Amino acid sequence: MNRTQSSVISMLCAVSGFFLLFLAPAAGADEPANPTVLELKLDREVGPVLATYIAEGLADAAERHASLVLISMDTPGGLSSSMTDMIQHILASPVPVAVYVTPTGARGASAGFFILLSADVAAMAPATHTGAASPVVNIGFFPVTLDETMRRKIMNDATAFLRSFSEKRGRNPTLAETAVTDAKAFTEKEALDGKLIDLIASSPEDLIQQLNGRKIKRFDGTEVVLRLSNATRLPFQLSLRQSFLARIVEPDLFFVLLIVGTLGLYAEFTHPGLVVPGVLGGICALLALYAMHLLPVNVAGLLLLGLALAMFVLEAKVTSHGVLAAGGIVAMLLGAMFLIRSPLTNGGVSFWLAVSVTLPFALITVFLMRLVLGSRSWKLTTGTEEMIGEQGTVINALGAGLEGMIRVHGELWRATSPAPAPEGAMVKVLKVDGLKLHVTPVEGSGPANSTTFKQ
Repeated sequence: MNRTQSSVISMLCAVSGFFLLFLAPAAGADEPANPTVLELKLDREVGPVLATYIAEGLADAAERHASLVLISMDTPGGLSSSMTDMIQHILASPVPVAVYVTPTGARGASAGFFILLSADVAAMAPATHTGAASPVVNIGFFPVTLDETMRRKIMNDATAFLRSFSEKRGRNPTLAETAVTDAKAFTEKEALDGKLIDLIASSPEDLIQQLNGRKIKRFDGTEVVLRLSNATRLPFQLSLRQSFLARIVEPDLFFVLLIVGTLGLYAEFTHPGLVVPGVLGGICALLALYAMHLLPVNVAGLLLLGLALAMFVLEAKVTSHGVLAAGGIVAMLLGAMFLIRSPLTNGGVSFWLAVSVTLPFALITVFLMRLVLGSRSWKLTTGTEEMIGEQGTVINALGAGLEGMIRVHGELWRATSPAPAPEGAMVKVLKVDGLKLHVTPVEGSGPANSTTFKQ
């Protein structure tokens, strides 16, 4: 090898070394220096608002290039449609998702069981439980009796959906199905031994520590090693709007808004000019309509509530000895129970709330309607119509069919009478015709004392 060739080789080695040094940091580019863990909370009933919250949180984690999304869960279950929406977003998330049933005593029941098994990492805290995921078809507090074919159809659909993602997550689909078919529930140890979850962690910090360096298999089959050393934990909170909407779609509050809205508008229509009941009732009614759009509301429940209102109104008009009022109370209670077709919280509207709202509503509605009916018999106290029935004194004698002058309320009026009335006699006003009064003499009244006319 001559000197020229050696020089060329030395130069190539130097250039190669330079590029290797320059590109060395890029080799670790996939390992962020400061990994981020985005924390979400699913700590109430599964519903449309929380489904939107989970979707927004997963999208935010993708934009931040977070290393992990940690969903802390404590839920009794909820709507199957919202559950399905959450699971679809979890399965499609570009960021690994860990669902963690916490704190101690928490549960991931019913729809929460499905969500737990759909995550890349399923974890539970000590003294927690999950399962009891049998589909429930209720109308208020009353379970619907299904024929065997329909029951098998619902069960098979639920178990097939559960198998579709639990198998790919490497979990035990056979044991998982028993939570649906037999409503079986599992403690954290039973779930771990049965390969339904991946680990037990005493706290979020413990969970992140156990996951650091762990290799997980994503839903698309790719494998990822979680690098969570010194991870920055960022909470993703419900927005004020979401928090507000999450409250009004709760069955109890929805029922209260519906009743208050109805009562406020009813009070305004029966007593125009009060303003405050109309404003308050209008706002509550619109909020109830919005919640009705999100909730699976049963039309039968709404019809029963309308029937109850009609019975309360009729109670004020018809002498029913309380039968219509009692019927209205029963109809409103049944309407509250039937109102939510697929319950979010233990059968929809709670019974004692329905009772505590129904009784005052019945009393107020009947009272307001009786005021309206009673006002129709009240004598007018303003305008010329208040003159009818009043008595006056003749100033200039009235002939039969001829005009004269009378004094009523200290005012002089032209008047005519079908019978003659002498000066000083008392007459009664029958009709007001512009500036003329039609009167008739008062029987047994003689001329009035002259002091009557002194101003």
